[in-house]
Parts: sequence; structure tokens; C-alpha cells
Amino acid sequence: MRTEEISQDTPSDWSWIFDWSGTLVDDLALVVSATNYVMRHYGKPEWEREAFRRSFRLPYNEFYEECLEGVDLSELETHFRLGFDLSDDPVPALPHAREFLEFLRGHGCQMYVLTSMSTLDFHQQARDLQLDQYFSKTYSGVLDKRDVISSIVSDHGIDSSRCVFVGDMTHDVETAHHGGILSAGVLTGYNHRAVLESVDPSYLVNDLLEFRQALEQVSNWSQLFQHNPTQTES
Repeated sequence: MRTEEISQDTPSDWSWIFDWSGTLVDDLALVVSATNYVMRHYGKPEWEREAFRRSFRLPYNEFYEECLEGVDLSELETHFRLGFDLSDDPVPALPHAREFLEFLRGHGCQMYVLTSMSTLDFHQQARDLQLDQYFSKTYSGVLDKRDVISSIVSDHGIDSSRCVFVGDMTHDVETAHHGGILSAGVLTGYNHRAVLESVDPSYLVNDLLEFRQALEQVSNWSQLFQHNPTQTES
């Protein structure tokens, strides 16, 4: 039964859900800058980039509650927004992101975005980078992605056995597990390899170039998720 299922698999059968930050765009410098603006406001030590990467997690309210215990989330977000606006750190598309989206579009795949980023900032970045054209629908400002993943799959009639959530954080992989879909971890964003490996993604790659090349090398994409390669270095 499994062999027959794989033999009938075609790329256009697949749906892809993407995280945004650290997966398709590089906003780490901006987020660290805005976070440090908040930390300074409350008289707390600032974060170094790599320490922030090791510690930051989603849902982000839990992370900031640890850093700034007792501070109301809406108040914190107001200061974060100001720090975000004052920062001059650019937010480019990550290398190979556009090519990966083009590759999937060329195969007739449906693509979506599920991100915790505020709706205003997400849409502005997507327009500025001209990445909005690739997605059938986007979901932004989602604090806990596990709360919506099942409804996204059902609302769009997605085949869960041929749906991949691509993200750079453990929360993305855990969201995929929660929704009963496949997961792909990419090492271009916030979480390091050992952290992502700890939540058992269906596939793990250094970047989207490596992922595209892997897809090109198999006759059926289902074959790619029969194992979880961890041999590449980061």
C-alpha cells in the first residue's frame, strides 16, 4: 500500500506552509535590536546575538515573561514596536528563499505563511520583498501556531500526508506535529541544529538550497521524508 501511494505522488499534490522570520527572511538583527530597546527601557541587560538565538522561543510571550516578569504583554509590545521602527537594520530575503518558492510554484504547489510576526510588519515586508505573490493565503500575528494549524489544513482541504511546515524554530516543528503534518527544519534562523533536532523534524537542512536540491534528486517527494537526515554540518 505504501509503495502504491508513493508511485502516485506528484509535486502538485503538495502544500507548503512557511514560517516567515528566519525561514524566508533574515530579521534576526532587527528583532535583537528591538528587543534590546525594550530591555534598556526596563533597565535590563541587553542580549548578544548568539545568546538571544539560544534563548529565544515561541510563543514569544513566554520568553518575554521570563525576561521581564510581570510586564504586561501589550505594554511590552508597544515598546517593542517603537524599537522596531527606530532600528535601521535591514530585513532581506534569505539566500535561496525566492528560488525555492519559484521552484514550488513551478511544480503547481499551494503555499501559505503562518507567522507570529505582527500583521502590519509582515505585509509590509512581504510587499517590499515581492514575496507576497507566492502565497494562496497568509496567517500573521499568531501567538501560538498550534492553535490554528488544524483549521488551516481543514479549511484548505489539504492532504496532511503531503503537507510540510517549513520553519527555523522548535515551535514550528511542534506545530506541525500538533497538526499531523510533515515538518522541515531549516538552520538559517533562530534555533541551532541541536535545538531543532530535539523535537524530531521530519527533515532537517542547512538552507533552502540544500532542500531544493534534495527534492530534485528524488523521484517522489514522499521518499524524502522516510528518514531524518542529520549528517550536514552547521
